[in-house]
Amino acid sequence: MGIFSKLFGVDPEDEAPRNKVITIEQLQEMFTNMAENPGWDLKAPLLWGYFFTNDSPQSLERAKEILVNEGYRFVNIFVSDKDEPTDPDLFWLHVEKEEVHTPETLDKRNDELYRLAEKLGLKSYDGIDVGPIAKD
Repeated sequence: MGIFSKLFGVDPEDEAPRNKVITIEQLQEMFTNMAENPGWDLKAPLLWGYFFTNDSPQSLERAKEILVNEGYRFVNIFVSDKDEPTDPDLFWLHVEKEEVHTPETLDKRNDELYRLAEKLGLKSYDGIDVGPIAKD
C-alpha cells in the first residue's frame, strides 16, 4: 500500500494523475542511459531525490511530514532564484531515499507522488534526480 492509499483511502490505480509529465518511455530511456554509466549498478540501491514545488512553504511542510513518516529523508525546503526581482517566490521541497528501481517501479512511484502533490494542493511534483550513494 502506497502513501496515497494509506493517507486518503483511495486505490492509486483508480485515479490517474492529471498532471503527469514524466512518461514511462522517458524513464526507460533514462535507465538505458544510466546502465551505460560506469559505477552505476541498477540492481543495487541508488540515491533518488524527489522534488515538489509550491508558492508558499507551508504546504511543503505538510508534504515533508508525510514523506518523512514514509521513510524519505528530508534534504531541504528552499526558494528558487528569480530571473526578475518582481517574480513571485517559488519554494521547493527536496526529499531523498536509497532505493532500487526499474522504469516500471519508478513510474508507479512518480504516479503516487503526482497524486500526493495534487491532493495537498501543491503547485507540482517536479520529478527526480538520481546518483550513486556516496561512500564516506
